[in-house]
Amino acid sequence: MVPDAITIYHGSQTVIKQPVFGEGNPRNDYGLGFYCTQGLELAKEWACTEGSSGHANQYELELSGLSVMKLSGEDYNILNWLAVLLANRTFRISNDVAAEGKAYLLDKFLPDAQSYDVIIGYRANDSYFSFANAFLNNTLSLAQLARAMVLGKLGEQTVLKSEKSFRQICFIRSEIADREIYYPKKNARDKEARASYRKERGSSRAAESIYLVDILRGGWENDDARIRRNISG
Repeated sequence: MVPDAITIYHGSQTVIKQPVFGEGNPRNDYGLGFYCTQGLELAKEWACTEGSSGHANQYELELSGLSVMKLSGEDYNILNWLAVLLANRTFRISNDVAAEGKAYLLDKFLPDAQSYDVIIGYRANDSYFSFANAFLNNTLSLAQLARAMVLGKLGEQTVLKSEKSFRQICFIRSEIADREIYYPKKNARDKEARASYRKERGSSRAAESIYLVDILRGGWENDDARIRRNISG
C-alpha cells in the first residue's frame, strides 16, 4: 500500500526551506531534480564536506496524485538503473564494445523516467559509479554488479522531478550535521563500498559469468528471464 505522505531529507551546506523547480545539475544520476533520502543519518552524511558541517533539511512529501518510479523495486532490474545513469551521467568509454553496449542499453533498457514525478533508486556516488563503469567496460559481470550494489550499502535517493512534486513538498525543520561526526561516517560508508567493489573485481570469474558483451551477442531484451537468473543469489 502506497503511503499518503513520506518524510524525506536533503543534505546540503545551507538551509533550504523552499526547493526551486528547474535548479540544480542536469548531469546528476536521474537528471535535473531535488535529491533527497528517506534516512536522516544518511542526509547528514551527504551534507558534510571535509572542512565544513552542513544541514539535514526535513520535508514532508505528499504523494497523492504523484507517479513514483522505484528503480530499485521488483518492477525494474539493474540494467534499467544503469541505462538511466547512462542517459544522464558521463561515462568513460574505453573501447568499441563499450560504446556499442551503451547504445544498446539505452535502446533496450532505458525506462521512460521523464514521465514520472518522483524517482527512487540507488545513489551513484563515486563507488557505485565505478561499479557501473566497470560493467560497461566489460571488467565486471552482471552478477558482480548486482552484488556490489547491495553490499555497498550506500543507500537510496528520492528525487523530485516534476513541477507538480515540488508543489507537494513542505519544509518541516533543519538539523545541523556536525562534520566531526558525519564526515568520518560518510568516508567509512564509501570505504565499505569500495572494499565490496575490490572484492567483486578480485573474485574468480566463473565460465558462465555474463558480461555486457554477452548481453549484446545474446540480444537480451528488458523482459528477458536471463536477467533475473543472473542477478539472483
